Parts: sequence; structure tokens; C-alpha cells
Amino acid sequence: MKMWVARAWLLGLAFTLGACASLPAPAPWEDEPPLSYRITYTRSPTPGLNVEVFPSRSFPPQFLFRQPGRVTSVIATDINGNQFDITPRDGALNLPSRTTVLRYRYPLVSSPGERGRHMFGGMGEGDAWHVAGKAYLLTPRHVTPGMRAEIKVFGAKALLPWQPDDNGVYHLRGADLIDAGFHAFGGNRCTAHVGESVLEVALLGRFTHLSAGNLCTWIMEAAREVRTVRKTFPYPRVTVRLVPVPGKSTPGEFGMTLWSSPPSISILVGQDATVESFAKDWVAVHEMLHLTHPAFVPREAWLSEGLATYYTEIVRARSKRQTSEQTWRELTNGFARGQAAAGSRPMKEVVAEEGNYMGIYWTGALFALHLDVELRRVTEGRARLEDVLELLATRGPTATLASFGNAVDTVAGQPLFGALLARHLPKPAFSELAPLLESLGVRIDPGGVTLHAAPGSVLREDLDVARSPNAAR
Repeated sequence: MKMWVARAWLLGLAFTLGACASLPAPAPWEDEPPLSYRITYTRSPTPGLNVEVFPSRSFPPQFLFRQPGRVTSVIATDINGNQFDITPRDGALNLPSRTTVLRYRYPLVSSPGERGRHMFGGMGEGDAWHVAGKAYLLTPRHVTPGMRAEIKVFGAKALLPWQPDDNGVYHLRGADLIDAGFHAFGGNRCTAHVGESVLEVALLGRFTHLSAGNLCTWIMEAAREVRTVRKTFPYPRVTVRLVPVPGKSTPGEFGMTLWSSPPSISILVGQDATVESFAKDWVAVHEMLHLTHPAFVPREAWLSEGLATYYTEIVRARSKRQTSEQTWRELTNGFARGQAAAGSRPMKEVVAEEGNYMGIYWTGALFALHLDVELRRVTEGRARLEDVLELLATRGPTATLASFGNAVDTVAGQPLFGALLARHLPKPAFSELAPLLESLGVRIDPGGVTLHAAPGSVLREDLDVARSPNAAR
């Protein structure tokens, strides 16, 4: 389950950041009217999106689907009314001269040849559908930061990452076309409030035992747990989509976070889940914990997933959803799974092995734990890993490994990050685990874990405590 979360999130992050890093310089068409999209949800013959794109005359002729697959024909109409039927090649096409409008249909229903459930390509039932924007939006191949676009949706209530104006128009920047996040059409809505932040939630189907209120409360509680890490919820507005999975009772089957602006979250939820099952769920808070750290450029999967995985257990102790013993049992069980996946290979090899999701998650989580402990130790409890995240939030939405390390050293008041990373990278991935647990007073027993007095047990006990007593409210 975590494997799917990691893979989807990393794919979205890699694509977004790789594309954004290559954005060209400002271009003449930035002074033209915005690129306009009219999206109409239709039910016949099967659910789909009829899309009209109106490019300005000075736009370059190269357009593409950033995640191609289901559109096999695009009709281009030029200024004289002539029509051209264009077949995208690997998602790309060239516009005929003086094109004024492009029209195509995106089928939301998967074809017989497609397998499984399609979080990106389209999934749903009835009049409730989920799709990634980059799957169905035809965009210019070359996108500049100053490029503008507008989207208007007809035929269904939509939930896109952005907020529409009073006329229902979504106003986008160039970067929004690179990663357009997750979109929802139809279904029901509920809203969760956490402090000053709003989480808009789309319920995309029928749930056997759960009401809209139950589901929105679940999302709100996960967001409150995030506030035990950050002083405030990281974004003023975030959109969340919940898609039922028939025949399943696990609340969070898996989830994905895409780095649209703001980020967008989608979670597959067991259709037969109950309110009681939410108590053990980790998926919702894990996805929201990705909002606490910047997007890493280039991607550092072990660090981003390690931070989210580490805090997934810590915040559930801080919110009292699990005891300290349960938290350390979950952590040590996870470390054992990661160690089994890593074998005797050094950390630097494990984190570079893209398919080794269990090793990447838990190698990163061990490093995050060790880093948090060392920050508290060298500052005598005055600083913690959360302070690094707060500092990074003031420096922009992205970071490099070097800038993350710089923030760590700034918070520590001395060089720390590079030396700790140098201890981990060349050694077998989990060689630092046993001495760290011993110093913290965590003993692995046949039936679980035992917490006992040790030189670092005070530091261990402090990990479970949020800095502000009101942080989880």
C-alpha cells in the first residue's frame, strides 16, 4: 500500500519538477489573451469530458497531453472554418496554421485493455469521476512562467486544485499547466476547517457505512494531526478527493499527493469502511504530512518519504491515537521491513534503487528519526526537526538536499547534517538502528517493544509531545 503511495507521489513530483526546471524564458504570447478551456462533462454514450481549447494566434503550434493515453483524435478548426482531424503521436500534435479552436473528447471510462483502477487516467461510477488534469488537458509543449490560462467547467460540479472566481472561471499560471493536480467531476462535497485553513472534500461515490460528515471529520482530524508538526496547517486551502473501492473495508487503501499549486490529494477509501476503522488509518495523515515539507529539486525520495513516514507514527502518538509503545512498535516493525528490503547494502545504494519502495521509505524514516534526536541533543532540547520545516517554509515551496542541510545546520547552530548523512550513506542501510534504539531506551521483544530508562530516554519521551498544547485542536 505504501508502495503505491510512494510511486504515484514520486512520479508526480518528478514530472512536475523536471518540467518546471526547464521552463523557458518569457515569450511574446504571454501578452496575448489567456489560453482558454471549456470543459463539459457529458454522460452519453459513456461519461466523458468534451474539451474545447482556444489558443491565441501567436502560440507555438506544438501541443501535447502530458500523460497521453485515451485521446485518439483532435479536431482543429482554423480561422476560415476548415477542420482537420489530427491523431496525437505519443500525446503530441502540431496545430495547423491559424487554428482558432481544438476539440476532443476524453473518455473517463477505461477501455477493456486497461488494467486496474486508474487514479490518473480516470475512475468512478455514475456521475462521480476522478482524473488527473495532465491526463486530459491538452497544453502547449513549451510553457512559460508568465503564460496564463482559464478553465470553465459545464455539466457537473467540479473540484479542481484552484479556486474559481465569482463567475466560475479558474485562472491558471503557466506552472499550473505542467502539473494540473487531481480533478473531480460530480459527486458530493463537504468542507473541513482546521484553524484558518479550509479543506474542500469531494466524495466520489457511495459509501456503505459512512456519511459525508463522517468522512469530512476523518479528513479534519488528519489535518489536525499535521498541526502537531507545523505551527499552522501548511496551506490556506487544499482539495481532497475520496474515491470508494468496492469490496474493501480498509479506510485508506492508498493515497497520492500531487504538487499542483496548491497541492492536491486523493485517497482510495474502502467502500465498506466504518467510522471505527478510522482510528487505525495512517494513509490520510501520511498524505497530508507531505504538505509539511518542500518539494525537493531534484527529487530526494528517501528524504521526502522518510519525513512523512517518520511523522506518520509520531503524530498519532501526539494526538493520542496510539500509545508510545504502539508508536515504537510501528516504527521498529517498519524498520524491520525496510531492513529486509535493503539487505546488507549501504544506504547510498538502497535510496538509489527506485523500485525498492520499502527500503526507501524506512531508510529515510530512520534518518529522520536520527536527525530529530541529534537536533534535540546538540541544542539541549531547544530545537527539533519541526523547526527545520518551519524555516524551510519561509524560503519557498522547493528545496534541494543542500538547502535542506543548510536549514538543519542553521537550526542546530552548528554543522550537523553533512556529518550525520556521512555516517549513514556508506554503511549498511540500518547499521545505525540498533545503537540508536539502545540509546533511546527502546528494546525489541518477541511480543513488541519495551521502553526503559536510558541516556536518551528523555529525548525519546519528548518526541511524542507537540510543542504547543493547542497544536492538535
